[in-house]
Amino acid sequence: MNREELGHVPFEREVKLGSRYIIEPYFNGLVIRSFVNLQQLRYLCAVVDHGLNVSVAAEALFTSQPGISKQIRQLEDELGVPIFIRQGKRLAALTAGGEVVVATARRALQELNNLKRVGAEFKAEDTGTLAIATTHTQARYVLPPVLKRFAERYPKVHLLLHQGNPVQVAQQTARAEVDVGIATEALADLTELATLPCYTWNRCVLVPKGHPLNKTNPLTLEALAQYPIVTYDFSFTGRSQINAAFAAKGLSPNVVLTALDSDVIKTYVALGFGVGIVAQMAYDPVRDAQFEKIEASHLFAASTTRLALRRGVYLRGYVYDFITLFAPQFDRSAIEAALRGEGEQYEL
Repeated sequence: MNREELGHVPFEREVKLGSRYIIEPYFNGLVIRSFVNLQQLRYLCAVVDHGLNVSVAAEALFTSQPGISKQIRQLEDELGVPIFIRQGKRLAALTAGGEVVVATARRALQELNNLKRVGAEFKAEDTGTLAIATTHTQARYVLPPVLKRFAERYPKVHLLLHQGNPVQVAQQTARAEVDVGIATEALADLTELATLPCYTWNRCVLVPKGHPLNKTNPLTLEALAQYPIVTYDFSFTGRSQINAAFAAKGLSPNVVLTALDSDVIKTYVALGFGVGIVAQMAYDPVRDAQFEKIEASHLFAASTTRLALRRGVYLRGYVYDFITLFAPQFDRSAIEAALRGEGEQYEL
């Protein structure tokens, strides 16, 4: 009997049985059971997360390409649904059914991770790991005092910092590879993430001592555009506001070098490549005494740093405490409201 003969669109429920899941489609009261190995779900999600490249997924999982291909074939056979559109031996895209299967697999794996977190929470509330994905600017200039206070409060919690660009931070958080993502760009673009606006900031211009630009008071975009500029990569730290400000004036800045972090920008400003546009918190009057700092917040729109959490993920108690240390305006009830989708009104 096939689905057309049954005549109704099924709905599915997931039942845990040992190390396997039972996916139970209901057709007119009949239950057709397929036993799905959890490893198959992990392999499936890994392949999708690595751009349908089985070789890259296998390398990331420290397993073999044939092994992953075999497990995915078995999963398709057990479900009776083709998950991928294939072009020869290459996976070209997900089928319509495959999209649903992948979404269900992600939910299943997430719930299993939640079970592990619940067990860990009640077994040892002050022991575990806090994984944070963030950019260099946040890790270098904003997080140190916060993590120092956190470590004093939770000495048995291991801290893991994953540095990347904002898109990577968003993706790692969406895939639940980390507990928290912190960045200025990209986080609010993913619907699977709940984001909290933590603080706003702007930019300053760094020039060598005695630079003529330091005599321009107040600084203008027209004056700034006359010099070569060293600033952030296009995906980083509010770069979109910098581009928008020049474009609004009809100016084309001469950006001679872009970098992934503020320290690299300072290095090349010191070498004479150009003037630097950096986040204000990246300037330290002691460490950066070789530079003149020029106020530039009147030139660019302010940026908002956000903290992101994967919706539906169970958070350990110490994760809530970390968030409150980082953004004191959010207590546990406010964080939980945001995770339920009730926090969209939060703005600074």
